Amino acid sequence: MKVGIGLPTTIPGVQRAQVLDWARRAESAGFSTLGTLDRLVYPNYEPLVALGGVAAVTERIGLMTAVLLVPWRQNASLIAKQAATVHALSEGRLTLGLGLGSRDDDYDASGVPTKGRGKRFDEMLDRITRLWAGEEAGYAGGVGPHVGDDPPDIIVGGTADAAFRRAARYGKGWMLGGGAPDRFPELAAKLNAAWAKERRDGEPRRMALTYFALGSDPEGDTARSIGDYYSFNADYAAAVVAGTAKGEDAVRERLDGFREAGADEVVMFPASADPGQVDLLAVVAL
Repeated sequence: MKVGIGLPTTIPGVQRAQVLDWARRAESAGFSTLGTLDRLVYPNYEPLVALGGVAAVTERIGLMTAVLLVPWRQNASLIAKQAATVHALSEGRLTLGLGLGSRDDDYDASGVPTKGRGKRFDEMLDRITRLWAGEEAGYAGGVGPHVGDDPPDIIVGGTADAAFRRAARYGKGWMLGGGAPDRFPELAAKLNAAWAKERRDGEPRRMALTYFALGSDPEGDTARSIGDYYSFNADYAAAVVAGTAKGEDAVRERLDGFREAGADEVVMFPASADPGQVDLLAVVAL
């Protein structure tokens, strides 16, 4: 099982030097992927812009949006162009994880209703994949750097039945967002069923996102960062904070759980922006 690490781009107060140092350390340590989370109405760094920045200071490590929230972005052609740009500048390292997003304020700030977001998501996924396959968008032709021979892999997040259908129709796999390892086999079975229904060849990528906190104050770091990120829903925030793997033993247990559940890759997102967290996780996870 591969182990990736999330960038600290949603940690309150994170600075440029921390993000870039984090990326360099993660590549040097041997993590498989650098991931980003997404929100609009929150002081985080925009995911694709952030990955473009770290692409310039790394050479080998994978880059992934985990996941980019699509429907409130409205413009599928622009998303396709932005992703193709990051993919080209990183020499083929981008995995485009995509999802719906459920926050009303993110949609309100974009002037987009939450109603009908699933239908818009399907339409935008179809548009992105057609553009990457070479469909012309106007007089000048395509919308971004040529990626037809090697486009970014699309991974779809979510646990609704529609998420597995989308993953099988448009993607290379699926990602569990923040759930426990014990749910993974049941959900992966739904992915496999959708994959077979679409008559897809090969095996889908089965991925998971989870949170970790190491160092001298894992409880405090988790409350201040992950707790704040999910503060729009007090009960949910409490559940995510409680479910964060805090300390070396808990991190090992979490990774062992996903390994036994059949995950191909786990991306661990931090509770602290201190780049030393990369080194601490490497000791435990790699």
